[in-house]
Amino acid sequence: MTALAKFIIVTGADNRPPMLDKPMYESWKSRMELYIQCKDHGWIILNSVENGPLIWPIVEQEDGIVRLKTYEELSDKEKLLADFDLKATNIVLQGLSPDVYSLVNHHKVAKEIQDRVKLLMQGTSLSKQERECKLYNEFEKFSHVKGETLYEYYLRFSQLINDINII
Repeated sequence: MTALAKFIIVTGADNRPPMLDKPMYESWKSRMELYIQCKDHGWIILNSVENGPLIWPIVEQEDGIVRLKTYEELSDKEKLLADFDLKATNIVLQGLSPDVYSLVNHHKVAKEIQDRVKLLMQGTSLSKQERECKLYNEFEKFSHVKGETLYEYYLRFSQLINDINII
C-alpha cells in the first residue's frame, strides 16, 4: 500500500499542471498559480499569464519599412522572455479539459487564454433561452467597428460563434 501511494505522489508531482474542474474555477486558478511558481523562473511565467507577453521591439530598415525583430535579433533577455511566454501558454493549455481547450485553442497568448477561460467559467443569471436569444441578436447585428483591424474583427466573430456553439 505504501509503495503504491509513493508512486501516485511521484507521478502527479511535477509532470502535469492541475486539470480544470469546471465548477471550481477559482480553486483551479490558485492551484495553477502555485504550479507555475514552482517552475524555474516561475515568476516570469506567471507575469506572462497575468500581464501578457513580451511586446516585440521593432526595427526600421533603410528603405523606411518598419518590421518586428526576428527571434535571432532579440537580446538574450528578450529571448528568455519570449521563451517563457511560450512556456506560459503551453502550461495553461495543458491544464484545460478537452472541451474547454477546443474553445480557446485558437488563442496563442497565455493571458488571452486565461481571460477567455475565466469568461467561460463565470456563471450568468440569464436562463439558457435568454442567453440564446441575446447571442442570436448579437449575431444578426454583428458588423465591423470603425478602427478595428481584420484580426480583431475575426477574434470577435470567432468568440461569438464559439458562444453560440456552447449554447
